[in-house]
Amino acid sequence: MNSIVINIGNTNIRFGLFDDDNCDISWILNTKPYRTSDELQMQFMMMYQTHKIDAEKIDKVIIGSVVPQLTYDITRAIEKIHGKKPIIVDRSTPSGVQPKSKQMGTDIYANLVAAHHLYPKRKKIIFDFGTALTASCIDENGETIGVIIAPGIITSLNSLIQHTAQLPEIELIKPDKVLGLDTVSCMQSGMVYGFLGMVEGFITRINDEVNEDCFVIATGGVSHVYKPLTEKIHIADRLHTLKGLYFLGKDL
Repeated sequence: MNSIVINIGNTNIRFGLFDDDNCDISWILNTKPYRTSDELQMQFMMMYQTHKIDAEKIDKVIIGSVVPQLTYDITRAIEKIHGKKPIIVDRSTPSGVQPKSKQMGTDIYANLVAAHHLYPKRKKIIFDFGTALTASCIDENGETIGVIIAPGIITSLNSLIQHTAQLPEIELIKPDKVLGLDTVSCMQSGMVYGFLGMVEGFITRINDEVNEDCFVIATGGVSHVYKPLTEKIHIADRLHTLKGLYFLGKDL
């Protein structure tokens, strides 16, 4: 069975083409600027052509979203392309995970669901390096232990640049040294090692609180920057959230 899974976030819309449980192709569109459903339909069709996807051979489209207005417009675009309604999943969609909160975002819930399916033993922490930096923890029985929400890395960097007169835009990469001597390397050190210290601190405190060394998964746009810098993150998977949405919608 071929499925397209769409994760609608505040910054990006990520698509994944799944052949059964395997995601063969993935691509991203920027959430902004705002587009109408007709514009979205044209963009989606262009992406389908680029990746040689035949809309008629797609059995199911699954959508998870944290942006309600975009959900409506993307749903309309998908209906026009595929001639059928997509499956919308959220925290109320049944799974082996107990969300324990009516306020839990669809992305966090999907991260927990993917971790529960893919790494069934021991407690897990999932760090999502998105518009917000979130850490969610789940036990081996699918029970949600808790969640942390902190400012996102790119969000913080953009705020720093916008509210200062002389700090430039920078590429988010590891600097050669922790202590920089030019503006760019100083900022890179602050963003990379500052947030790395936060992530490692969260892991240590969570492990102490749950009395176990949790298995740590990193996902989201800049997770690849941080995974090589610490042994506390065990695996990085940019498609982790998409996989969770797929597991939520595959049997619906």
